[in-house]
Amino acid sequence: MTLYKKFLAATMILSTFAEAISQTATTTELSYKNPVFEPILADPTVVRAEDGMFYAYGTMDNWGDGNGAHLVPIIRSKNLVHWTYLKDAFTRKPAWKEKGGIWAPEVVKVEGKYHMYYAFSTWGDADPGIGLAVSDSAAGPFTDIGKLFLSSEAGVPNSIDPFYMEIDDKKYVFWGSFSDAATQGTYGVELSKDGKSVPDLSKKIKVAAGDFEAVMIQKKGEYYYFFGSKESCCEGAKSKYHIRVGRSKNPLGPYVDKEGRELTNRGTGTLLIHPSEQYAGPGHNARFVTDDNGTDWLLYHAIDKKKPHVSTGANRRVLMLDKLTWPNGWPEVAGLEPSSSETKAPIFK
Repeated sequence: MTLYKKFLAATMILSTFAEAISQTATTTELSYKNPVFEPILADPTVVRAEDGMFYAYGTMDNWGDGNGAHLVPIIRSKNLVHWTYLKDAFTRKPAWKEKGGIWAPEVVKVEGKYHMYYAFSTWGDADPGIGLAVSDSAAGPFTDIGKLFLSSEAGVPNSIDPFYMEIDDKKYVFWGSFSDAATQGTYGVELSKDGKSVPDLSKKIKVAAGDFEAVMIQKKGEYYYFFGSKESCCEGAKSKYHIRVGRSKNPLGPYVDKEGRELTNRGTGTLLIHPSEQYAGPGHNARFVTDDNGTDWLLYHAIDKKKPHVSTGANRRVLMLDKLTWPNGWPEVAGLEPSSSETKAPIFK
């Protein structure tokens, strides 16, 4: 073999080797396996900031990492798959209630600022409420503005799990959680122009019954879709939390499920995702995110039945990611349960 032929042969081998490495790297880059973050990121909300990065925020929890209770942890990712803990949103806990944790943060950009609407509550709290904190950056820190309202002021029991939405250039907050009281339910009410107060709580509108919580409403095509969670979120491996949906052409409802039942009635909603053999309590989803290929992705939390708690006893609610498809105009997660095997990842260029 001539020296030239040996050179060509060596070049081809190197080229083949480089291509194999590239394909392996691409395969690794374009696949993932749940969970996408652990040990805990409960009740997640996600926003994409000016730097192109995704920021996700979760309920105040003690992870058992020796740092005490994280005051709304912030994590960051380029692709919804590889997340890193950044810091806590607060340097100190808001103080407008004597006791409670900061739960279910809802972070959105409003008038050039990042608003965090949050619940302030304890388990079994007779009068939880909704507050607001603001930051110039998605990375925080957030400065507390204070109380929007208490349950007693709104006339809605268990007022937690806020969700923000803009409708016809008006700003709204939705909220609500489990209750059997006559005034139970998920409600929406218009905010002030700056999104920092509620001018008239008496003008609230009921959009779902009190067996729902963790409201999220988002438009897809001609419909607005209501996502809400039902049953027990936080009983470790026995948690029965799951997500149900309805839809409406009006963002303020009425929302109906596939059977045409209005969500303001209890026992309604079309099933989106329920516990699996491996994961308990899948629920409290963030807004779905559309990748650069036009595929929708849902972030939510769940509990691995084999590792249901951290050392502090807190529920180990890990962050999960699954693809949403839309057969016949309804959202669907494959198999109606959390994925547990290697699967294709979102595409962000």
